[in-house]
Amino acid sequence: MKYIADLHIHSSFSRATSKKCDLPNLFAWARIKGINLVGTGDFTHPGWLAHLKENLVPAEPGFFKLRYEQVPADLQSILPEAIPVRFLLTAEISSIYKRHGKVRKVHNILILPDFESVERICGKLAGIGNLESDGRPILGLDSRNLLEILLEYAPEGFLVPAHIWTPWFSLFGSKSGFDSIEECFADLAGHVFALETGLSSDPRMNRMISGLDRFSLISNSDCHSPQKLGREANLFDTEFDFFSMRDSLKQTGQGGFLGTIEFFPEEGKYHLDGHRKCDVCMAPEETRKINSLCPACSKPLTVGVMHRVMELADRKESAYSAKFPPFNSLIPLPEILSEIMGVGPGTKSVSAQYERIINTFGSEFNLLMNTPVEEIKQSYTPVLAEAVKRIRAGRVMKKAGYDGRFGVISLFEDKNRLEVF
Repeated sequence: MKYIADLHIHSSFSRATSKKCDLPNLFAWARIKGINLVGTGDFTHPGWLAHLKENLVPAEPGFFKLRYEQVPADLQSILPEAIPVRFLLTAEISSIYKRHGKVRKVHNILILPDFESVERICGKLAGIGNLESDGRPILGLDSRNLLEILLEYAPEGFLVPAHIWTPWFSLFGSKSGFDSIEECFADLAGHVFALETGLSSDPRMNRMISGLDRFSLISNSDCHSPQKLGREANLFDTEFDFFSMRDSLKQTGQGGFLGTIEFFPEEGKYHLDGHRKCDVCMAPEETRKINSLCPACSKPLTVGVMHRVMELADRKESAYSAKFPPFNSLIPLPEILSEIMGVGPGTKSVSAQYERIINTFGSEFNLLMNTPVEEIKQSYTPVLAEAVKRIRAGRVMKKAGYDGRFGVISLFEDKNRLEVF
């Protein structure tokens, strides 16, 4: 079965998340987006875990479905295709610890097949730190030791290092990370087989580093509101169950893992180096010339993802080729409509057009990836058809993000924007 999966999200029990990050809203938005499998996020939080146990029932092995698949009242006018939606038990752990004389801050995702495994893991982690403080708990636990706990208490599950390049909290982050998987996970590195690339990088960038060749490169939304589901996601063609999905990730380029749906990496908020307070954005080669100090205030710049990739790269060009799963770089539909209409992506007029499009084409991903351009032109409008055509061809204009500021990906010069809708 071919399906789309977003494995890393957060619930309403995580800080800075929407109160609507509950199962009914996630279910509804998964259908709107065209996503079949959604990570629950935050299973370590007692409140969210209780919500999961109350509302989920077993479906296929390792997957769960909503006990009552009811759409929230404010979404009932949106009528996407009624695809099956399943949930997968996941959680992100923020590990802050000291290794080799340096404070490390690394985020890792735990992905488990059943509530029994979750209970065993949570029981162990509760003795290390406070699981009630945040949906993404902060633990003074070495990443290597977290993996050891997983292997002992939930051996059918697996660990994925999260958004591996972001500066502040990641495996390769410029502020507190490592220079290799082996340095981070030591003798247990062989048990890691997938890496989450994050919004500010894509597989082509990662394939400049030969040490990452053996890993499947996955992408997820890491969303804090249901509307952001699927801003990055994964494509599979496997039996529809936990174990087939997991095993496909162990076979880089050979199994049923078909690749990813990506941001254009320049849109990620840590793609280039910079200092947001001073409106300074710099390419890596410029940053190195000034010793990574802001030319406006002389404080350290936030060294971004591209810089770190170039530091660790042992290839002049990416080895990305047909032997690796492909990827699709997309722009979220509300951002496309925002540019076409000349208004903000959260406005009522954009929401109204978004609803019409979902009701016409079945889901956001069906429109962006599958629907023939001519059909979009005939069923909706030529300018939307042209937008989708340009995205699929990679014909976009890019203004890169830096130091926590999202970049901007655009499709039309102002003079070319057509009056539509």
